Amino acid sequence: MPLRLDVQKVMSVASERVKCCDIHPIEPWVLSALYSGHVFIWNYETQALVKSFEVCDLPVRCAKFIAKKQWFICGTDDMKIQVYNYNTMERVHAFEAHSDYIRCLAVHPTLPVVLSSSDDMFIKLWDWEKGWECYRVYEGHSHYVMQVEFNPKDTNTFASASLDHTIKIWGLTSSTAHFSLEGHERGINCVSYFQGGDKPYLVSGADDCLVKIWDYQTKTCIKTLQGHQANVSAVCFHPELPIILSGSEDGTVRLWHSLTFTLENTFNYAMERVWALSYMKGSNKVAIGFDEGTVMVQIGQEEPVVSMDNSGKVVLARIHEIIQKNVRQADSKIADGEKLELPQKDLGTCDLYPQSLQHNKNGRLICACGDGEYVIYTSLSLKNKSYGQAIEFCWSGHDSGTYAIRETTSKLKIFKNFKKHRDFRPRYSVEGIYGGALLAARGAKHVDFYDWEECRLIRRIRVLPRKVYWSETGELCVIACKSTFYVLRYNRELVAKYLNEGVEIGDNGIEKSFDFEQSIQESVLTGHFVGDCFIYTNANQRLCYFIGGQTITLAHLDRPMFLLGYLVKENRVYLMDKQYNVVSFRLLMSVLVYQIAVVRKDFEHAQECLAKIPDSEHNKLARFLEGQELKEMALQVSKDPDHRFDLALQLKKLDVVKSIVSEHPSEAKWKQLGDLALSESFDLKLTEECFTKAKDFGGLLLLYTSLGNEKGIEQLAEASAKAGQNNVAFICLYLLNRVDECIKLLMNNNRIPEAAFMTRTFKPSGTKAILTQWKEHLATVSAKAAEALADPEIHPEVFPDFKSGCQAQQALEASDSKGLLPASAYPEAKKGFEVDVIAMLKAGKLSTTRASIPADPKPSAAPDAPVVEEKKVDLDLGQQAPAKEKPEDTNIASQAPEPSEAEVPPAVEEKEKMNGLDKANDLMAEDPMDANLDDELAGLDDMGGAGAMDGGADGPTPSLDELNQTLADLDKEDDDDIDALLQ
Repeated sequence: MPLRLDVQKVMSVASERVKCCDIHPIEPWVLSALYSGHVFIWNYETQALVKSFEVCDLPVRCAKFIAKKQWFICGTDDMKIQVYNYNTMERVHAFEAHSDYIRCLAVHPTLPVVLSSSDDMFIKLWDWEKGWECYRVYEGHSHYVMQVEFNPKDTNTFASASLDHTIKIWGLTSSTAHFSLEGHERGINCVSYFQGGDKPYLVSGADDCLVKIWDYQTKTCIKTLQGHQANVSAVCFHPELPIILSGSEDGTVRLWHSLTFTLENTFNYAMERVWALSYMKGSNKVAIGFDEGTVMVQIGQEEPVVSMDNSGKVVLARIHEIIQKNVRQADSKIADGEKLELPQKDLGTCDLYPQSLQHNKNGRLICACGDGEYVIYTSLSLKNKSYGQAIEFCWSGHDSGTYAIRETTSKLKIFKNFKKHRDFRPRYSVEGIYGGALLAARGAKHVDFYDWEECRLIRRIRVLPRKVYWSETGELCVIACKSTFYVLRYNRELVAKYLNEGVEIGDNGIEKSFDFEQSIQESVLTGHFVGDCFIYTNANQRLCYFIGGQTITLAHLDRPMFLLGYLVKENRVYLMDKQYNVVSFRLLMSVLVYQIAVVRKDFEHAQECLAKIPDSEHNKLARFLEGQELKEMALQVSKDPDHRFDLALQLKKLDVVKSIVSEHPSEAKWKQLGDLALSESFDLKLTEECFTKAKDFGGLLLLYTSLGNEKGIEQLAEASAKAGQNNVAFICLYLLNRVDECIKLLMNNNRIPEAAFMTRTFKPSGTKAILTQWKEHLATVSAKAAEALADPEIHPEVFPDFKSGCQAQQALEASDSKGLLPASAYPEAKKGFEVDVIAMLKAGKLSTTRASIPADPKPSAAPDAPVVEEKKVDLDLGQQAPAKEKPEDTNIASQAPEPSEAEVPPAVEEKEKMNGLDKANDLMAEDPMDANLDDELAGLDDMGGAGAMDGGADGPTPSLDELNQTLADLDKEDDDDIDALLQ
């Protein structure tokens, strides 16, 4: 029967004629040596050109990777061997090796030596550790030496193919050949050793269009393969598959069975002549060099042919050899992901090439399927129990002696205890079958599930699975498709009721036979059920398990791995890579039992299991419980303080959160606790404590200003200034009416312009001093800009009502300030916020007595609000912010003497007070402060060359726009937002 190996094209890139190709053993790279003199390195996963080297103007006929040195070596038609570092792209070495074209290079698998063959009829051995010294020259051929290759079973020998019609076998230590193989009628182009098993075979291809198989121990040709229509230019035994590949100048690549020597497949990619073939050990990929480019194909599956039973016995197939390993014999203390050193036992050889191995339910039988046949053996001694023709094979999930075969695409058969039980023909072409609780058959657009007894349709699901997995109880089913897997729950009782009552089943089966649980956007490579837990490896090289709607990553893998199974006693998951290395990862069964109990809502059983689980696993369980929305349980289970903090925060358990933060303090956590205390319980005392420990100055500012806490604001001003939080410190000082300290803070932070404007606005008597400092500071940058600053004493015309502002300042400073007012006083206090001091001076309404602020008329609404008693003050400004001066010429000294309290009746005083407030409001409606600022700027812009705006020897006076630009340039490096606070 044929091997039935699928050939899938992985890469196809166009280029000039490819004379040689090689596959990198680690990176996904293909090396192409071109007739044009270039060497290309392609990424076969992305089909992108990774590196390009212009080696020579003449053809490059051979090139090989030396991965352990990060080199590639090539032979060119200028008779030189050149060595390049493919990472740095530098030429490491170059030397003249032969007196004619170099045809082939072969790198020794272990020694630091390279063989080269040439048209000068010599073979030479080069040692790169000795500066590429020629260690030995091999003579004996009488024509061009086209290829050399080391014997993989005895690396001290090698074979050579020559156009003198002979193959010669050599030893590294002798300059003459051991013997020759003759049989081709024309020149031999290529030769390759058989790498599998113990058969001493060679394969050769020649210009007589033939491929010959040789036994180099008996020195005879055992088979001649015919079929090519032109010179055979490349041949090889595949190291992982039982095939021989041959490429010819007729443009075809042929696959031959390495045991029966029958032709299995022929493919032609229409890229003209074939010149090179390359393979990589441990992979099914093959690179092919054509006249018009490079192609890579994958032959068959890359997944190892292996199966493990419930006792830990692993049975694997290497071509036709069947080998057994036992993972229970591994060291119990081995770390996760480390290779297990396992003894192996040869069970014998299989009569067919197995493409799948499957244990039955109890593990006593194992079936090998391939070559269109199947054979059932005993798993311990490999005794033949049954055989037959089948494209595919699968075991039943509930009966150890029941199995099904796909005999053809239209015929399925079911056997019980090696006897045919039933056969049936679906009404569509069956492309695959899967075992388990039900028999699944995949069609072109759907998968059908049948019962094992009478092959009745249970359900049709319109997906195309790669594999189908069932839990041990048959309740859960995973359908793994190309990029998604679906989790379904099988309703066994409902199906049994339909079947027992003889209800007619439609074309889509029983509608409620499966309940959809969840779909996961992941590509499953291999999987295995442990209870209700589905363990699997995915295409992203991760080992995960799915339980209760959650996907949990168990390990990140460094290479593609394939799941073997899980052993309960060892609490470990076992995997195998392409090279048949076995590794394991720890997964406690008690953890799985606990999670399964939680998913099933059996919390009593889960609590019992928790006592058996070590504390090191509790944090993982807490994450799982959180995913199940069981946050209370997660909080009890978790040992991680950060996770417990997050859970308690979500559950709004303030006492638990506070205890955790107290044991493991951090500013971020105190801040979160303070926010929670403020928003949930309105615990202001706890909020203040948390914000203080979190150094959340913004939060404290909000809290203290909302409460009218003057002492708190004072402490906050001091603390924020020390911490460098100048914005908060400025606001606190501003609210406390500490103008001098605000100005000092600005000066200390080198914000002299802002300090000057604030002085001009709130403390005009200090303008002279601050202006002097501003000029000195500005002169270090621009003397012209410094001279443009006007002095109110020298140029009073640009500072209207400056003296009045100073007088108003003195009147306000003499007022009796008792700090912040209570929030209940706001309705009355706000009436004084828009008083124009200059206007009141001008109108003669500035009184030395301030009307009392009445107590809250409704003490029941705010019982804790203090009552403000009547007191004598100059002016009611609410003490919420410093009063601003207004531009008027009225001098406070020119006003009439203020009447005493005895001379003015209270009613008249109150009336005058209200009249003054009305007039002040009218003046404020005209926004005299803005007008004053406009007048000042206009004055600066209109001044000529005389006075303070005189440019002097430095040239003409700058314009207002130039001055503004200069000031903006000075301040652009400072990123504090003081400007916004001053507006």
